[in-house]
Amino acid sequence: MGKQLTVGKYRGLMRISSDKGLLTITALDHRGSLKRALNPEDPNAVSYNDVLSLKKLIVTYLGPVSSALLLDPLYAAAQLVASNDVRRDVGLLVSVEKSGYSGTSTHRVSQILPGWGVEKIKRMGADAVKMLLYYNPDAGDLAKSQEELVLRVAEECRKFDIPFLLEPITYPLDPNIDPKGPDFAKMKPDLVIRSAEKLTTLGIDILKAEFPVNSKFEENEDVAYNYCQELDAASQTPWALLSAGVDYDTFFRQVLIASQAGASGFLAGRAIWQEVPKMPREERAEFLATTSVMRLKNIRNVAEAYGRPWYTHPSFADPVCPVNEGWYLAC
Repeated sequence: MGKQLTVGKYRGLMRISSDKGLLTITALDHRGSLKRALNPEDPNAVSYNDVLSLKKLIVTYLGPVSSALLLDPLYAAAQLVASNDVRRDVGLLVSVEKSGYSGTSTHRVSQILPGWGVEKIKRMGADAVKMLLYYNPDAGDLAKSQEELVLRVAEECRKFDIPFLLEPITYPLDPNIDPKGPDFAKMKPDLVIRSAEKLTTLGIDILKAEFPVNSKFEENEDVAYNYCQELDAASQTPWALLSAGVDYDTFFRQVLIASQAGASGFLAGRAIWQEVPKMPREERAEFLATTSVMRLKNIRNVAEAYGRPWYTHPSFADPVCPVNEGWYLAC
């Protein structure tokens, strides 16, 4: 029997998706990476207000053409709600994790941001929770502990009746393998697909998935499409594509391929706005109003033309549980 969402989760997912049931989301929960983009030589010199003002500017232009915004609690989530920069007709996802990881590059441990959590995300009025998880299914006890973290967050999201989007990021366990190099590119499809197969059984609602191939080393789009089909078959939840820092042209093609294979949209970050932090301040607004808006609209149109609405994913018997007389007594 297929699954059904509670009313709260259903409402949250409807809030963050477009009228056609696609996730067309601008991702802007970057923290350390954004500070490095603003000042590569000395990221620590970047002030709180520098980051906040940049995020405010990006949201001003991209918010109105997004189904939702993904923001972080340090610089943007409550800040841009309080300043009315997050429009009331745009959904809001908030990240729960601490930026980066503890441990080493081959033993990555994800953490919840201290002092933060699902309950506070729900209390501030957000529509969904997002967590980035460093994960390799072959990592033994580490993989198990990361899975346990997912289960804990999933239980909190169940308790507070809010959707849970999980973003697993794969990486090599061998220190001699470059995560951006050709050797890991050969391993990546299998790791992405097996990660989806495992993690989507742990109580999440949407998988925020990596594109299963590294487009720098695999240019055959038929191969990429076949891997996306395998990812779709492995995922027990609807899935949407993350941009992972690739350029716009690459992400456009990835969204097209993923959508045709069953994806339910995207969460687009640097592919849309990555040039902006490096620009003189006086040039940023014009670039966002023209180039970035055009990019987001183009990718949104592709997703809505070819993607599968999240609520038609085959894992659902019906997207929302029955609501009968006296339903509130069982909540």
